[in-house]
Amino acid sequence: MWNAILSGVLFNISNILLVVGIDAAGMAVAFPVGVGLALVIGTVKSYVLTPQGNATLLTAGVALIVFAMIMSAIAHHRLGQAKQAKTFRGLAFSVVAGCLMGFFYPQLLAAVSPDFSNRALVAGLLTPYAALVLFAVGLLASNFVVNTIFMHAGQVTYRDYFHGRARLHSLGFLGGCIWMVALCMNVIASGVAGPAISYALGQGATLVAAIWGVFIWREFMHAPQGTWTFVTLMFAGYVIGLVLIGMASL
Repeated sequence: MWNAILSGVLFNISNILLVVGIDAAGMAVAFPVGVGLALVIGTVKSYVLTPQGNATLLTAGVALIVFAMIMSAIAHHRLGQAKQAKTFRGLAFSVVAGCLMGFFYPQLLAAVSPDFSNRALVAGLLTPYAALVLFAVGLLASNFVVNTIFMHAGQVTYRDYFHGRARLHSLGFLGGCIWMVALCMNVIASGVAGPAISYALGQGATLVAAIWGVFIWREFMHAPQGTWTFVTLMFAGYVIGLVLIGMASL
């Protein structure tokens, strides 16, 4: 039970750090770097604990994700020196967030019975649903401490929070609902595909975030000539890497 609760705490801290990184460096860079790093750490850690799937394809896929992260960082570096200090701070927060986020998933699955899909539960371990409830408890409880610290650092009060617009609050709740539904599906899928492959495929969010930052928020609109080569390589690395990871489960 404590493994599941601790996984929620780890995810909460890493997620807040990632939001700080996005604010400083932009969605197209901070999210791929942070979550991409989490993908690498979480996939390797999960595979070591439960070696399931084609190791060669899984390794190649993870390597391409790392390549995509590097291309993302280079592309953002070319945006101009005026943003370098803020970008470096954002990337630093994203790296720390990725390291912490990489350990939350193995920590969560350590609480789940490994053969739950066949209803052969191991005594003392949990079903995915019970583990996710405790994960949410750890996330919510730690937020009163962790978020308060970050709010104090940013000179924001709870009065400011409760004076926020209802629409903005609803977007936050919607984001949490989407994440929990997706995580629930991901943990259930791990019973078939294996924890490493399930987690790696679930981090396709990096590709979605990169698309959002590039084409919706247009973070590279004023980028110098040649930058789009690195952006294209970033997308290629993510797409091919995720395809290889998916093939590793066949």
